[in-house]
Amino acid sequence: MAVIVDVENIEETVKRLKAGEVGIIPSDTIYGISSLVDDEAMERIYEIKERPQSKKLIVLSDKASLESLGLIVPDSIMALWPSPLTVILPTKEGETLAVRVPDDKYLLTLLSETGPLFSTSVNISGKPSLETFEEIYPVFSDRVDFIVRKENIVKGESSTLLDATKKPCRVIRQGAYKVPESLLI
Repeated sequence: MAVIVDVENIEETVKRLKAGEVGIIPSDTIYGISSLVDDEAMERIYEIKERPQSKKLIVLSDKASLESLGLIVPDSIMALWPSPLTVILPTKEGETLAVRVPDDKYLLTLLSETGPLFSTSVNISGKPSLETFEEIYPVFSDRVDFIVRKENIVKGESSTLLDATKKPCRVIRQGAYKVPESLLI
């Protein structure tokens, strides 16, 4: 059974993530199933969500940690963060990674302590996202290690997903962020 962690107890959330646990945390868009960026935790997230491994996870990061992910981040994209914008970027190794710098004080504080985190919407793959603690707990309390409870969550909208691996950039999913036209032409 998942431990319920109060959103104010950020130290407990940091401790649990650093111990390799997978939990559900609130973000600037919607709740996310999150863990440290490592292979074992990634496998657990795929199992928890019943998600095909062909669908990559996004990474939440603060600006200071982007370089450690090996990303090539153009200044035009860097200037858009923090925001509810997830961007697919090339890595120095020739791969791609979807990353977002969230516009949320809680998450940025958490990320400064943990480093980058995997994150994905709270749902069983192919089903609608669950957006409140009351919706999440009955479905996921026996699947994850902890759930961070935040009162008075306003139902959010998923982040906008932008592919910046080609010019011009292409919006893959329109969400909470309006991408500047200058990136799309």
